[in-house]
Order: sequence, then structure tokens, then C-alpha cells
Amino acid sequence: MARIRRKLLASPGMRLALVFTAALTTAGLRAEVPPDVLRVCADPNNPPFSHRDGNGFENRIAELLAARLDRKLEYFWFPQRMGFVPNTLKSWSDETGYFRCDLIIGVPVGFDQSDTTRAYYRSTYALVFKSYGVLQGVDSVAAFDELPAAKKDQLRIGAFNPSPSIGWLRERDLLDNATVMPTLSGDAEFFPGRLLEGQLRNDQLDAVLIWGPIAGDFVRRHPELDLTLLPLRDGAGHRFEFSVAMGIRYGEKAWKQQIEQTLATQRAAIRRILDDYHIPQLPLTAAPADEDDND
Repeated sequence: MARIRRKLLASPGMRLALVFTAALTTAGLRAEVPPDVLRVCADPNNPPFSHRDGNGFENRIAELLAARLDRKLEYFWFPQRMGFVPNTLKSWSDETGYFRCDLIIGVPVGFDQSDTTRAYYRSTYALVFKSYGVLQGVDSVAAFDELPAAKKDQLRIGAFNPSPSIGWLRERDLLDNATVMPTLSGDAEFFPGRLLEGQLRNDQLDAVLIWGPIAGDFVRRHPELDLTLLPLRDGAGHRFEFSVAMGIRYGEKAWKQQIEQTLATQRAAIRRILDDYHIPQLPLTAAPADEDDND
């Protein structure tokens, strides 16, 4: 029996299996989160979510979590483009002996590149426009739809592709009126809010269809523009409402539980932060079938 065991251990296949098992064990140890630091993966230039200067609402939520967890807050900055998760949450650092960061403050529930906590807020896409000119008097989506064809033909609307906005415009035969920009850009200085800060603010557009948190913060910061924000609601085959959670690595159950417990106790404080940024918020309900809570 001892000779058989020695023969098995000497085989290339068995040696490879042992190396693989050892690697898995090491990876499991490496996945541990340091006990005294909250290291957040974040885009340095993505207002109103995060910014290197700390003015984003996700920065404030990160500060709140760090204080409640009694950890020092640190960031690993990386533009939130293609490859964000592999280069942040899943990027190992031999220098520190840990992954580069351990938490993404905002990801959609059902995100396929990481495990997620339970949702901590729910928002929706919105139509934001100046309350004068072609859209004067419009105070609901129904009122928008009832505009005379001659007025609709004058509209200049900004949107992103891919996004639910495209279907909304197509249904209303308004794609020819649209300035469509790609959701992702290779330009590190690009962020979606630039469509509002540039074209809408400077009267190059009459309206923009955009994710609600971006729209709400823009309205908050520019009271002088007399803006209207119309939240869009799910229905008629369109989905505009999405729940937002926090992203963590798969398999880190204790870390996930710790974050979820903190989110539960700080729900009111987080809501106040979201309110400060005028983010449209919807009730957190049971997740739809395609929004798995990843328990």
C-alpha cells in the first residue's frame, strides 16, 4: 500500500492536483480582508458617484461605513470602464499581500462580475429638461406624450446607448431627434454627467434621458436653470428601475455579512445622504427574478 501511495504521488497528474489544491488554499487565505482598513474600489472622476476630491455621494457612504466599522478608509482608484472589476476588486497585490480593494460602493443587483450585498437603494432613469421653451408646462410623461407633433419635431434630446432610454425614444419615434453617446468611453475624463453639464446647460439640448442619480444631482446643483426632473417608471415592456447594492468578491461570506449588517443599521443615514444629492428613490421591494440577491 505504501508503495502504491508513493507511486501515485510520483505521477505528474497527482503532483499537479496537489499543486492546484495548495493554490486554492493559498487563494483562500489571500482573499481575507485586512481587519483595520476599508479599501474601496472607485472611479476618481465619476460625479456624482465618486471623485478623488471626496465630493461624491458614494464617497460619503464609504466614509460612513468606515466610521461604523472602525476602519481607516482608503481608495484604490481606477476609471470605471471595461476591466474595472478585474483591475480593482479581483486584482491581487504581491506588495501588500491582499487584493487591491475589497468593496465597490455601487453595483446593480444581479451584477455578474462579483457577489453583491442586499440592495440599499433603488432608483430609476429620468427625463431632465429646462422648464421653459419647447417643454414649458410639461409636468409628467403623459403631458410629454401629449405634446403636438410640431413641438416634438423641434426637440433635441440627449441619451446614452446602450441604455433603456433608446427604447423609450424609439417608442415615441424620437430617435432622429436624439444625440446618442456611448455609455462607456476610453477617455478617462469622460463621465455621463458631461452631457448635462455641457449640451443641456448650454442650450444645445432641450432634454436628457439619464440614470436618476446623475439627473437628481444636476438639478440640485443648478437651481438657476429652472429644471424639471421626471422619473420614468417600469411598464409596457420597458424597465427603468434598478436596485443598487455593494460589490464584493465571491466566497467572502463573513465580509459580506459584516457589510450587510452595517448597511442595515445605517439605512436612515444612507437615505439622508441620498436625499442630500436629490437622488430619486423608490421603495426597496422584493427583487425581480432577474435581480438575484446573491445570498
